[in-house]
Amino acid sequence: MNDTRKQVLGRGLSSLLGASSEEENTINQSPPLEVPIRKLEAGLNQPRRTFPEVELKDLSLSIKDKGVLQPILVRMHPRIAGQYEIIAGERRWRAAELANLKTVPVIVREFSDAEALEVGLLENLQRQDLDPIDEAYGYHRLAEEFSHTQETISRIVGRSRSHIANTLRLLTLTEKIKNYLKNGQLSAGHGRALIGCENPDLLAEMIIERNLNVRQAETLAKHGFSKTEGDSIPKASDPEKEIIRQQINDILGIPVDLTLKGLGGKIVIHFKNPNELDQIMKRLNSISGEGLYPSVFLN
Repeated sequence: MNDTRKQVLGRGLSSLLGASSEEENTINQSPPLEVPIRKLEAGLNQPRRTFPEVELKDLSLSIKDKGVLQPILVRMHPRIAGQYEIIAGERRWRAAELANLKTVPVIVREFSDAEALEVGLLENLQRQDLDPIDEAYGYHRLAEEFSHTQETISRIVGRSRSHIANTLRLLTLTEKIKNYLKNGQLSAGHGRALIGCENPDLLAEMIIERNLNVRQAETLAKHGFSKTEGDSIPKASDPEKEIIRQQINDILGIPVDLTLKGLGGKIVIHFKNPNELDQIMKRLNSISGEGLYPSVFLN
């Protein structure tokens, strides 16, 4: 990749579609081409693998009303003469097909396979269209197929090196957990908490069922959980008790002690003087209208 192209990629997708150098200015003097939609092919280097039907239908309605507002970025197809391969904008292309458009506006560029993947990543990351697993596979391909270092990937996509490394680690998770990440049931933070855990699938199910935040998931994943065989009610282990205590702390805004025994227990609120008790009462009064919800662990 030449230095000019590296600089353009480093500044983001807008630099690819707008003027960023004398070379780019020259290219962008001509308007987008109107190309028959049948002459476009999905990009083999598209990092995004799923296109929700509802999302495409919504976009197709907008396209029917206003047309395709942003041109689709393409290159000449490397294997099929007379066809174009989509680099960025596959979602718009699919929605335009649903809207029964005959032509779509395109901007034609020359890209290598590596650059095509880089640009596809840039577009999706900037629009936050990638789930954590698709993002991880994109980084993995840049590293494995095109010999990019994590530092180079970081510079290209505008993310920290630690973000690249942590995202790549998600690929070590089980397929079940990857699916949870892809469909949004778990976040990337939840996924990182499960890396290297014993029984990660069971922990993932527990996190989803109990709607745990990332901090609670980290506590649970670090210490595991306990469940009596044949008992439909999970028993609160030490880490689970700590998560419950944290929930109460967060609700009340004050430190508490928690003791669990069977299906019961007690919560102890400490105060050192009448002033602290007064502050506690004010805090309780301020949240009384919200309703204290029961623990997710003992329901």
